[in-house]
Amino acid sequence: MPIVKYPRATEPLWREWDRKAQKCGLRHTIYAVNGDQYTGEWLDNLKHGKGTQIWKRTGAIYSGDWKFGKRDGYGSYSIPDPITKEYKKVYTGWWKNDRKCGYGATFYPVGERYEGEWSDGLRSGWGRMYYRDGSIYEGQWLEDQPDGQGMLRLSNENRYEGGWKDGKKHGPGKFFYLDKGQLFEGIWAADIPKCGILIDFGRDEAPAPTQYPIPKV
Repeated sequence: MPIVKYPRATEPLWREWDRKAQKCGLRHTIYAVNGDQYTGEWLDNLKHGKGTQIWKRTGAIYSGDWKFGKRDGYGSYSIPDPITKEYKKVYTGWWKNDRKCGYGATFYPVGERYEGEWSDGLRSGWGRMYYRDGSIYEGQWLEDQPDGQGMLRLSNENRYEGGWKDGKKHGPGKFFYLDKGQLFEGIWAADIPKCGILIDFGRDEAPAPTQYPIPKV
């Protein structure tokens, strides 16, 4: 009985090319259609693991952890200076779902700096902010504003310790006028002291004390 041989089915070329095009594991630089480039690890065609992304339009660069195509884990984000073209670090810390989340430090263009906790890309939790005028706020934050308990130390060493809400002094608090040797303790609302008492505090060490001491009641 004669043996009939059937031709073996061959796989279409496009299927082989598609299999080779799948990105998984460590890859050299991959260029996107818009000119962005990524060098690092992949999983199922998504950036996953360690990698570096450079955005062509802004020149910004991110180097760190990725998870299913988004920045997730620890990494740093930098942008080029428009004049010197040297890279300046903008944020170093933790990310989640492509947003700042967890502990990290942000460096602002005017020389200001924030070190502390983030949530969904906003300063939330505990943190310390260094302002351009030399003042420092350290305490609780909520949705990018001081909120809760915190201390603001001014450049002349005067300071406020107490409650905050929506970025303003709110609730019980103390304001130390160390330059005059006085202390105000009372209740604040929207940055305005509503009621309280003013007493001498460290008057002998104050650089510019008031002319007369406050009489004791």
